[in-house]
Amino acid sequence: MLMERAIHADLLEWKNSSNRKPLLLEGVRQCGKTYVLKEFGERNYEDTAYFTFENNPDFCDIFRTDLDPKRIINRLNLLRKRNIEPGKTLIILDEIQFCNRALTSLKFFCEDAPEYHITCAGSLLGVMLSKPYSFPVGKVNRLSMGPMNFKEFLLANSENTLVEHIDNSDPTEALPKPVVNKLNTYLDYYFMVGGMPAAVASWIAKADIREVEKILDDIIKDYRADFSKHAPESLPKLTLIWNSLPDQLAKDNKKFIFSHVKTGARAKDLEDALEWLINAGLVYKVRKADPPKVPLSTFADNTNFKIYLADIGILRRMAKVPSAFLFDTNGGYSLFRGAVAENYVLNELISSTWDVPYYWRSGGTAEVDFIAQIEGVAVPIEVKAGSSKSKSLAEFIKRYRPKVAVTISAESGGNGGAVHIPLYAAWKIADYVRERAGGGEPPLSLK
Repeated sequence: MLMERAIHADLLEWKNSSNRKPLLLEGVRQCGKTYVLKEFGERNYEDTAYFTFENNPDFCDIFRTDLDPKRIINRLNLLRKRNIEPGKTLIILDEIQFCNRALTSLKFFCEDAPEYHITCAGSLLGVMLSKPYSFPVGKVNRLSMGPMNFKEFLLANSENTLVEHIDNSDPTEALPKPVVNKLNTYLDYYFMVGGMPAAVASWIAKADIREVEKILDDIIKDYRADFSKHAPESLPKLTLIWNSLPDQLAKDNKKFIFSHVKTGARAKDLEDALEWLINAGLVYKVRKADPPKVPLSTFADNTNFKIYLADIGILRRMAKVPSAFLFDTNGGYSLFRGAVAENYVLNELISSTWDVPYYWRSGGTAEVDFIAQIEGVAVPIEVKAGSSKSKSLAEFIKRYRPKVAVTISAESGGNGGAVHIPLYAAWKIADYVRERAGGGEPPLSLK
């Protein structure tokens, strides 16, 4: 099954750039980095030379003698029994975090052999933990990717026409009811499965949630194995925080509270483990910004924040919530469904803006879920899994008179000074704001 990922456009931009450098593709484990690079090579090159450092220490030996690009290419040619042709062969070095010398070699390929098209895949955590001298600062282009967003989920389900229509339409305009019902059904499936490519592929092939949950359980086990592999001294703290996240998200007040991780725990005892999870790409930290003025980072409060997971399928499975929760809009799981909807919108925002938003709270009376900085504008965004009414957003609008305010809910249209964008079109938020805040193209994701 072909999975169309948005990052293909960024990879093509990299290929055609006159200032192209070796590319490092980073992301949380099992989000599809290797698949994307192989698929990109098949589509855009005459040949793809794939090598992996995982469980392959002999391959790392090629980089130990010296880091001369010509010698390395000659050794790779011998290894694959076929020549690598500049501009015609895409070189993929997978799991590069297992070989610091290979990471360092990218500097010399950039300076002395730029004609070779080299891509590397690595986990965010593994690359971060590479020795300081090994990282080729300024000598690589970097791209980040995460689990599949809802648009990619629809494309994987062969709903290209549906995606094209939403992309070319005003998201605040109502669609025919049969189309809306279809989109909401897909969204329910996405809330249940999440965006990890293996889970999505299994669901599309078999529609068996038990198989999906086995895959998600294995991914969760792999993440926990990473705790003991990369940070054995922090394993107890990491496990406590990781296990507490679903419960903290499901509370009415989603502010992260360290004492909810462990009775009597203080920030100074656990914050290093929390930062580890953030750097690993497993969770996102959404800080409070007050006042909500641009640049939002200037007014961020590092002591007041909420934590979300990188994938909502992982979130549901960690919480042990049955798949039937998606049909429970008013019962015992309605609060959890709201937490999933909020986490979903956050992931869609990050996917389309390449930035983590903030949130706003006024004392204990009002709170707006997200404040995103888009086109130099602070945009309040309120998420409602059901009704679109929001007293908090109304208070924010009255107080700050934002240029654009957005409610994400099951509805569309506009009311009370805020535009309403349906949950299924959340990926359109950033584009909608850009069009109304002075226009312009989205920022380049290539670094």
